[in-house]
Amino acid sequence: MATDPGIYSDEQIRAWKQIVEAVHAKGTPIFLQLWHCGRASHSSFHADGQAPVAPSAIKLNGDYIHTPNGKEPYETPRALETAEVAAIVEDYRRAAERAKAAGFDGVEIHSANGYLIDTFLQSKTNQRTDQYGGSLDNRYRFLKEIIEAILMVWPAQQVGVRLSPNGIYNDMGSPDYRETFLYMAQQLNTFGLAYLHLLDGLGFGFHELGEPMILKEFRPVFSGPLIGNCGYTQETAEAAIQAGEADLIAFGRPYISNLDLVERFTNNWPLNPDAAIKDWYSFGPEGYIDFLFYESA
Repeated sequence: MATDPGIYSDEQIRAWKQIVEAVHAKGTPIFLQLWHCGRASHSSFHADGQAPVAPSAIKLNGDYIHTPNGKEPYETPRALETAEVAAIVEDYRRAAERAKAAGFDGVEIHSANGYLIDTFLQSKTNQRTDQYGGSLDNRYRFLKEIIEAILMVWPAQQVGVRLSPNGIYNDMGSPDYRETFLYMAQQLNTFGLAYLHLLDGLGFGFHELGEPMILKEFRPVFSGPLIGNCGYTQETAEAAIQAGEADLIAFGRPYISNLDLVERFTNNWPLNPDAAIKDWYSFGPEGYIDFLFYESA
């Protein structure tokens, strides 16, 4: 998207360094999430006006997308040619190099929420007949190649992967979701990754193609750290960790309106109301840094 942060230029590396240094000054590690929108993008975001790309030319079924020109209908993406895939894999490797140059402690490969990698993984959006489509192994191939490329830059212990087995966001959800995601987790286990980050919660909706997948289903197939995410509260997060279902729970949206979320959890202070969707990607400080700390409220 036009206003999303990137890491494909030296100028962006310099800007990220300031953020990394500020986080490190607080004694906290920071990973950079690598993300390709795929069909969830729009031609108006692209300098050359080209259509978004995807594994197959299957349009996202949604009302509209917010673009620089306002609300516009989603476009039918262009199916990537087989020969084009390697260049995108290389883009991920180069982004991983730049993340290291900026001082990050690792990278997370965003393979969830209906973005490019997720659409390769799922049968709903991948109808290819080449080596990147059809079987589970073929649908996994794109992600596997990305991981292998990034491992040329980072050790496996500094690379994580994010999946969304239950998600309907960006018009996802495949009938074979349980088989698909258990297979993917099993394959990811062979790398010795830093963690597997699963959007198991239903805060972004559920595709209702069966019973929701739960964290403990992944324990037998993934031996590394598991992170749960999406719709957790402090209480449900602590319960999941105490039950051994998760090693960590990640919070996203609560952090937007509660910059002091850790302190609020620690002291059992109430949370601010959730931020409005319009503030999730604010262009300025309003809705980004103007939420009150508890002690200032």
